[in-house]
Amino acid sequence: MSIFSRISIGGLTVAATAFAAFSIAAAQTLEAPVDPGAPTEFEAPVDPAAPPLDPDATVEPDATVAPAAPAAPQRITNPVAEFAGIDKITGRIITFDVYIDETVQFGALQVTPRICYSQPQTEEPKTDSFVEVDEITLDRKIRRIFTGWMFAESPGLNAVEHAVYDVWLKGCKQKSEVPAPDAAKTN
Repeated sequence: MSIFSRISIGGLTVAATAFAAFSIAAAQTLEAPVDPGAPTEFEAPVDPAAPPLDPDATVEPDATVAPAAPAAPQRITNPVAEFAGIDKITGRIITFDVYIDETVQFGALQVTPRICYSQPQTEEPKTDSFVEVDEITLDRKIRRIFTGWMFAESPGLNAVEHAVYDVWLKGCKQKSEVPAPDAAKTN
């Protein structure tokens, strides 16, 4: 018999002995008489010398109680999403701002952010945007090539990779040097 088989057999013997001991202890627990005056496992024992509890009394917080966990920081909703795009033919990288629910064309792609969230300056940066990207094909049809979340801290995670153009989220802004769509229509 090899060492491995002896260990296995010994392990089975130990496991069977432990199971038998557990079964006997469980059976003895079930057969134990129950004292109706004894506290159950969910009740604290009552001190007979303690004064009776007043049901209308308010309970003061105990200093030993841990304070509540701080609330999760609120996400900031931003009106502008900042994108970067590369034209693989020319090798130019362009940064452009897009207002929420506005569509901007970058080459043959149309980029439309629907929401852009960021964290306060005091928190770890987490910037994400829900974006729709359409491609204008050579026969002038519009085809959706991306719908989903883009993350500024992980640009390669959900960037749009096209044969000629790539687009990714750089960040979210409260204001932009580019005039808002409504302001551009009034001028």
